Amino acid sequence: MANFVRGERMHGGMSDLPIAFERATVRAGAVTILDEITLTVSPGAPTLLIGPNGSGKSTLIKLGMGLIDASEGRVTWGGRTNAASPRRAMVFQRPIMLRRSAVANIEYALASRGVSRGEQARRADALLTQVGLRHLKDRPARRLSGGEQQRLALARALACDPEVLFLDEPTASLDPASTKAVEDIVRATADAGVKVVMASHDLGQAKRLAGDVVFLVRGRVAEQARSAQFFVAPATPEAKAFLRGDLVI
Repeated sequence: MANFVRGERMHGGMSDLPIAFERATVRAGAVTILDEITLTVSPGAPTLLIGPNGSGKSTLIKLGMGLIDASEGRVTWGGRTNAASPRRAMVFQRPIMLRRSAVANIEYALASRGVSRGEQARRADALLTQVGLRHLKDRPARRLSGGEQQRLALARALACDPEVLFLDEPTASLDPASTKAVEDIVRATADAGVKVVMASHDLGQAKRLAGDVVFLVRGRVAEQARSAQFFVAPATPEAKAFLRGDLVI
C-alpha cells in the first residue's frame, strides 16, 4: 500500500484541537447515555475508546464530531463552541456508499469542498492508490466487499484533508485480512499528522494502534492512560476486570 500523503490544506489557520468535553452529558429521554464526561483530546497518536457494549463509545464519537449536542455541559473545539467545521471527518461501522463508482464517491466529496474537476481526478486517484483500491476505481461502490467499502469510506473521509478523523468501530464486521488493511490506513493517517479518535471492541487492535486509551463504563470515563500503562498496569478495578475478560456492566 502506498504511503499516505496529506492533501493540500483547504482550511484556514484555526484548529479544532484540542477537543474538550466539559462535564458533557447526553440523555435520551430518561436514559443517561454519557454522564458528565470530562476529557481532552489533544494532537498526537490515536486515542482509542474501549469499554463494554453500551458504555457510550459511539455516542462520545458522535458528540466529538458535532453530530449531536450535549444535554448538559459542553464541548469545545480549539476553544470554540461552534460544532460546524470542515476539519473533522467520520467513518461509521457500516459506511453508506453512494450509487456510483468508487472513484465518483471520492470525487463527490472533493466537489463538495469546491475542488476543481481536474484536481478531483488527480486527488481521487491518489487516495484510491493509498487505500489499495485504484484497480477497482470504476466498480460500483455498492458492489465492493465489506472491507473494500470500508477502505473507500476512509479514502472519502480523507479527501477533505481533515485534522481530526473519528472512527466508530470500523473493523467490527471485517475478516482479519480486511482488518489489517484498515489498520494500516489508520496507522499511516496518524503518522501523517491526522488526529485519530477510534472506538474499538478489539483489545488487540487497541494495543496495536493506541497512543492513549479512554476506558468507558456506564457512560463515564472510568480511566484514561497511555496505552502501555493501561494494558500493563490498569489503575481501576473495572479496567482490570475488563482486561481479564470478565463481564463489566
